Amino acid sequence: MIQFILNNKVVKTSTNSGLTLLDFIREHQQLKGTKIGCREGDCGACTVLVGTLNGDDVNYQSITSCLSPLGNANGKHIVTIEGINLPTALNAVQKAMTDNYATQCGFCTPGFVLSITGFALANNKSRRCNDAISGNICRCTGYKSIEKAGLAIEQKLHQEEELHSIAWLIKEGFIPDYFEYIPQKLKALQYSTSSALTSLPTASVEQFSKTTKVANGTDLYVHHADKMAAQDVHLLVDEPALKGISFSDGICTLGANTTATEIAENKQLQSLFPRLKQFFKLVSSEPIRNMGTLGGNFVNASPIGDMSIFFLALNATLTIMNEDGKERQIPFQSFHRDYKVYDLQKHEILKNISFDIPTANEFFNFEKVSKRTHLDIASVNSAGRIEVSNGIITQAHFSVGGVAAIPKYLFKTNEYLLGKAMNSKTVSDAAEVLQSEISPISDVRGTSAYKRLLARQLFFAHFLELFPTQMEFDKLMAS
Repeated sequence: MIQFILNNKVVKTSTNSGLTLLDFIREHQQLKGTKIGCREGDCGACTVLVGTLNGDDVNYQSITSCLSPLGNANGKHIVTIEGINLPTALNAVQKAMTDNYATQCGFCTPGFVLSITGFALANNKSRRCNDAISGNICRCTGYKSIEKAGLAIEQKLHQEEELHSIAWLIKEGFIPDYFEYIPQKLKALQYSTSSALTSLPTASVEQFSKTTKVANGTDLYVHHADKMAAQDVHLLVDEPALKGISFSDGICTLGANTTATEIAENKQLQSLFPRLKQFFKLVSSEPIRNMGTLGGNFVNASPIGDMSIFFLALNATLTIMNEDGKERQIPFQSFHRDYKVYDLQKHEILKNISFDIPTANEFFNFEKVSKRTHLDIASVNSAGRIEVSNGIITQAHFSVGGVAAIPKYLFKTNEYLLGKAMNSKTVSDAAEVLQSEISPISDVRGTSAYKRLLARQLFFAHFLELFPTQMEFDKLMAS
């Protein structure tokens, strides 16, 4: 039995947990304000807010309901456009949209309104409204009027020096007054949090092996939403063993269910990687970053998976766990074996990923080229971690995506760099080695020759970014 709060209503359902939240909202609850658009998480027409209980508070995030399994709503507060309507007037966001003529046909408007409402609920003055609507597409209005509506909301929120409580947002007409009682209602829900792991003592190994295991489904549901709706799935998103970011004895460990947003917003990771938030703005949109997990990105096994390229360059280690709780560790660089083939048995799941915390002499960079700067998959992406001591390269871990059947850890290039002097000739020669170990193919994201050029230029870009005063890049780029 799945139990959650949908707007101001407690829902109890035995509907298949693999059904998309979008289809449950529209077809089972007849709430048609949540629109069906691309069904790929790109357009934002199906945006809803998910509230998760955290102590006495509820934290809200925007997600694309077309890619979210219904079972992941268990114990949560799901908010649709109908759930933020006020009794007799437009709410603050709806009024800003109308005042700035930010809607025409209206199909996309509910998604925009929810994303901006999520921005208000997030209570984070360092964010901009444009970031919150990064996953919403409008086909007819034009974005300037929508940006003006968002700016009006920013100004309204920033009038107050203090962070905004739920009570303040209710008073100012952002949300209905029932939001005040959601924490108590969530605490009162009686629901099971059993998952694929915690239920294994009573579930057979054979069942575990044959049943699809799902975290948040941002890739799986793009291709197999109908299949997932018709079968049992093991939902992993609430499994405690797969959660958390920790730092101990010089090692950072991230649970396989860690989302891209959780990584980008982690203060300690931001201190280790000062450009972390900048890197992660190149990864999908805010709703997808709120959902997409490390483990999901790795087992998706895309040759251009951003997180795979990122953590390959960190020389990370994977911990894999089977149905008995036994664990094994492997270097992440050996995980992907061939196109969509990886070192994971049917009775195993990824538990976590870990890497050595960078020292003062180590540097890291991430680069990505796609047809659009944001909200797009890469043509080629690349990352690099390098340690330099007294002008000599003592560690090198570079990776590149889009140039092989798997996310490519550059074994030969990294080996070549070790012990070499940090100068333009070393980098230029290493770029030639790089070309010898990649094998890009021509496809919709570019020709083989174009991808080879991108791999070379992104490799140079790492050094240009990390060591601008040491390199004669004018000569290097002209070579």
